[in-house]
Amino acid sequence: MMRIFSSPARYVQGAGVAADLAMQMRHLDIGARSLIVVSKSPRRFLEPLWRKSFADHGLAIELFDFGGECSRSEISRGVAAAQSFQATTIVGAGGGKTLDMARAVAGALALPIVCCPTTAASDAPCSALSVVYSETGVFETIEFYRRNPDLVLVDSAVIIRAPARTFIAGMGDALATCFEARACTLAGKPNVLGGAATLAASAIAELCYRTLLQDGVAALAAVREGLVTPAFDRVVEANTLLSGLGFESAGLAVAHSVHNGLTALPQTHDYMHGEKVAFGALVQLMLENQSPELLREAFGFCLSVGLPVTLAQIGLDAFTQLQARTVATRALAEGESAHNEPFPVSVEQLAAAIFAADHYGRACRDMAPVQ
Repeated sequence: MMRIFSSPARYVQGAGVAADLAMQMRHLDIGARSLIVVSKSPRRFLEPLWRKSFADHGLAIELFDFGGECSRSEISRGVAAAQSFQATTIVGAGGGKTLDMARAVAGALALPIVCCPTTAASDAPCSALSVVYSETGVFETIEFYRRNPDLVLVDSAVIIRAPARTFIAGMGDALATCFEARACTLAGKPNVLGGAATLAASAIAELCYRTLLQDGVAALAAVREGLVTPAFDRVVEANTLLSGLGFESAGLAVAHSVHNGLTALPQTHDYMHGEKVAFGALVQLMLENQSPELLREAFGFCLSVGLPVTLAQIGLDAFTQLQARTVATRALAEGESAHNEPFPVSVEQLAAAIFAADHYGRACRDMAPVQ
């Protein structure tokens, strides 16, 4: 199997870099007419900055308000707006679903794409794909594109303004990266790009995990104080760049499939992607019968930063055998990444692992977090 590694053309991170968006786009010779797909909150405090900086660089912009769900109808609405504006570039500014939506519009029109995450809630910004949901928030499919973003611009001073919960969820999404990469490598299964992981991708996935363990607690403390510290910046990079490159170029396994299965239960819809992925990562570790040391480390990390370790913490406090089978069946659908484990996985095995993770999580909630 050939080895494939993919990444954004340029990644820029630092406090205040939102003011440099137009300059960076001018440097890349894109953005003459940009449709900016934006969420409500970022628009309030970034629009004046964009209006001035893009005008200063002779670039035209039109803002498009994201409706909240990356669904087929919302993508079609965005495509129509881009065509009406005669956009030459699509910019996404907001959380993971906003960026998925922007990438989908750019992919449909074969236009350059710029991602400006305003939270560190997921590893979506760097990828060449979009997760598409129904209008009610149920996972439907993943759309893949020809190339990764032309530019990913991450303003730490913007990220620090987001709720702490989004930052925690980002650590949950990033937590799964290393475990899923290891599973794919052991199984000899392809990454998201259809090739084997490079040494670089595997090393990045491992670095992502080690960064979370080293800096996660301190970074969260900084978020709660509103301080852009070195630990905070390192975890922003882990959530965004390291996890993004790691999942795409090293591969996915059970953790993300469990997330997809959980979306079939309406009770989980108020919980964030990274929160459900984090629980999925713990399920994966139980399914793989990982060592007691790794279980203590992973569950302990989740406890230390407030990630869910039980089903009740993702809205499933009365979880039934039927629900477990529903989640497991959806997670093992044809084409799902759960099939990238180094052994065959059955619905019964996965359902049992879900209960096992919940039982272990409930048992260790009173334990001191692993430091």
